[in-house]
Amino acid sequence: MNELLTAECYPVTVAPGMSRLFADFSASEPAVREFYSALPSDAVWQQRPPLPEHWPALVQLLAAQNPSPSAAPALAALAQGAGTVVTGQQVALFGGPLFTPFKAATAVARARQATAAGHPHAAIFWLGSEDHDFAEVNNVTFPAGRELRKLVYETAPEAARSVGGLTFDESITPLVEQAKNLLGADDSVATLFDGYRPGRTFAEAFATFYSGAFATQGLLVVDASGREFHRLGAPVLRAAIERADELHAALVERNQALEAAGYHVQVAVAPQSSVLFLIDDKTGARTALKRVAPTADEPNGLWQAGHGSYSTADLVGILEAEPERISPSALLRPVFQDFLLSNSQIIGGPAEIAYFAQSAVLYERILGRQTPAAPRFSATLIEPSIAELLRRYELALDRVFAEDASSLAKLLGARLMPIETKRKLAAAGNALDAELTALVDWMRTQDKGLGQSAETAASKMRYQMDRLRTLAANFQLQRENSLARHAETIAQALFPGGVLQERVHGAAYYFVRYGLELAEIFCGQAADSCPGHKAIWL
Repeated sequence: MNELLTAECYPVTVAPGMSRLFADFSASEPAVREFYSALPSDAVWQQRPPLPEHWPALVQLLAAQNPSPSAAPALAALAQGAGTVVTGQQVALFGGPLFTPFKAATAVARARQATAAGHPHAAIFWLGSEDHDFAEVNNVTFPAGRELRKLVYETAPEAARSVGGLTFDESITPLVEQAKNLLGADDSVATLFDGYRPGRTFAEAFATFYSGAFATQGLLVVDASGREFHRLGAPVLRAAIERADELHAALVERNQALEAAGYHVQVAVAPQSSVLFLIDDKTGARTALKRVAPTADEPNGLWQAGHGSYSTADLVGILEAEPERISPSALLRPVFQDFLLSNSQIIGGPAEIAYFAQSAVLYERILGRQTPAAPRFSATLIEPSIAELLRRYELALDRVFAEDASSLAKLLGARLMPIETKRKLAAAGNALDAELTALVDWMRTQDKGLGQSAETAASKMRYQMDRLRTLAANFQLQRENSLARHAETIAQALFPGGVLQERVHGAAYYFVRYGLELAEIFCGQAADSCPGHKAIWL
């Protein structure tokens, strides 16, 4: 692949659905500074936090999970005290959506940036294996011509268990073959699918995919759901148990401050909620721990998880004996993660950046610091066949984002309209508008009511002129049957269902079509200074 790709940088606001909080963060607006320790332009993050006591044990655990020779340089750097740049994502079928490798590439690019500045860092990908939303991770969507094909692993767990530990049954084998046949995977890329086989877990398969995709870049992957990792991170979990009411109050206060500043709250904080889950020792179900008000018998309050009731001492006992059963929520996870990995910078998507503004109060109270955050790079990949259509119809990415398939087809019809037709329509429209404006203005001078009536009549005439333009465009659309197909092809490729491509298309599709060197191309694009959304022409 040609590494000298054309890339265009658009403002982050061109991407639909971005929150004001994320947009202001990306633009380093002063209004968001109180909610974050450092904005993306700050370079302070390159100075890693002090090495924790558990660092040698942590490096050993990382080495056990990253046995590939390609991981050796990063592990050696960590053993010598290098810092870390961390990102992560829920483990998902066949590598999950396209934004996932964008996260990994951003972490690699940032780690390289710090290392080049004289502050050695390694990039680590945190596997979101403790989440329990099976419906979010058991499927992947791949482009297939003008259509999208969704593949689904159907074997659901009996209880809401952590998805990372779910083991594939025999039904994964035909699903893998279906994916390989659909994508046309050759031997050089098919190894990414090796983890998706009977007897392997979602977390193991996902780790295989990204260890392979970013092997050349030395990306380390970590699944911290096991006992040893939770034992190392127990101080954070214990603080969340013993200081639950204090932390809850701080979160409520932070939410109020965000809303007072005109921002949204990414994660709701209910009256009895906590930042912890309990893993059932029999079923493996992951259930939210809720607080119960103190009583005379239990002045420290009780906890509930489903139908079970626990004292604070009970939970501390579980943490000491079986630490893997205490699981952090989305708000506590980055604190738990950064305590373990002594993280210098955390990379997140728009939603994560938003809830980091809430997690900041947990960082401050538990760690005494907040890890600086930076957004992952965001992009729409434009394949050569789609690029040809965009050039033919003189379309830019921001215009595609402003249309759906139907309106885009009409736009293409208008773009292909004969030049003489366009000229005549433009001339007629301009002449009509000029004459109507002069007439209405004159009639207003004669009488106010007459002027109002004239304005109403003129609006109807302008509407009919617009209708003539639409009729001409529709005629062109019917005349050119290919326009509707082209519009559908463009929409499905770049803005499927009115959603960003990176959130819908599976990452595996692009790795299969363009090879594993795509990972390095992503890293190069992530290193660029574009603060918004990119259009990358493959």
